[in-house]
Amino acid sequence: MAQNKTIKKAASPKKGLGRGLSSLMDTREAAYDNIGAAVKEETGTKSAKEIPIEFIIANVNQPRIFFDEKKAKELVDSVRTKGILQPILVRPIGHNQYEIVAGERRWRAAQAAGLHEVPVVIRDLSDAEALEVSIIENIQRHDLNPIEEAIGYQRLRDEFSHTQNALGKAVGKSRSHIANMLGLLTLPDAVQKLMREGALTMGHARALITAENPEALAKLVVKDGLSVRQTEQMAKSLKPGGERKKSASKAGGPGKDADMVAFENELSAAIGLKVELSSSDGESGVLKIHYSNLEQLDDICAKLNN
Repeated sequence: MAQNKTIKKAASPKKGLGRGLSSLMDTREAAYDNIGAAVKEETGTKSAKEIPIEFIIANVNQPRIFFDEKKAKELVDSVRTKGILQPILVRPIGHNQYEIVAGERRWRAAQAAGLHEVPVVIRDLSDAEALEVSIIENIQRHDLNPIEEAIGYQRLRDEFSHTQNALGKAVGKSRSHIANMLGLLTLPDAVQKLMREGALTMGHARALITAENPEALAKLVVKDGLSVRQTEQMAKSLKPGGERKKSASKAGGPGKDADMVAFENELSAAIGLKVELSSSDGESGVLKIHYSNLEQLDDICAKLNN
């Protein structure tokens, strides 16, 4: 049966992500104040059933982009010896055909391990609900790299119009954490790649966001093994070409404080572009937005008009 992969926003107003993954996986009769118990019940063996693995297909809108080969092999070994301990969440899309909503790594591991049947929890979910659940489930896992986590937040914000406060409540994170993570997506692709590979930490990334040439500085960090503190100092002292600036006092002002950097990150996350704030007296100042083409400029204008 042909599948409709178009993801549409729900027509009715959303109640927010407070109910999150557990509510959508639940029968919707469980109270929202007992989320933990609902999740445990839905992912437990009582609500799962075994189905042939060939009945299951991957989700083309899978929010997880990168699969760690080493961790994948470890999971295959675990599945081969212990089986799948946590059922895969699927939704029916045709006769004897089910699409994965959450658990693609387990499904891949089961295939590699040669399993013929796998435990699943079947739920009737719309395209929008399935995507939302899949993104939240991935974010709540501990093995995502920061860029994957940030992309998950961005999709929930852009495709479902969720605020940073709502996102924070759904995944148990603070609004500032959401803003800082979204700020990572303003970094150049080359820097994001280094983060996905584990060559740069979150601390390094926060310093790079404020740098005039984050890509050049990122290469220095990796090459020289710079600490986060050293990276922060270099971010304040390097010119766009990678050359050192004069000291802050001679250049005309002190470095930015933590609040200023937080504001920059939040604004960058909101518009999806690099933002710089400068102030000489702590009150008035200048807001600078970086764009690389006219399409981005047009997008900025549209957002300001809204």
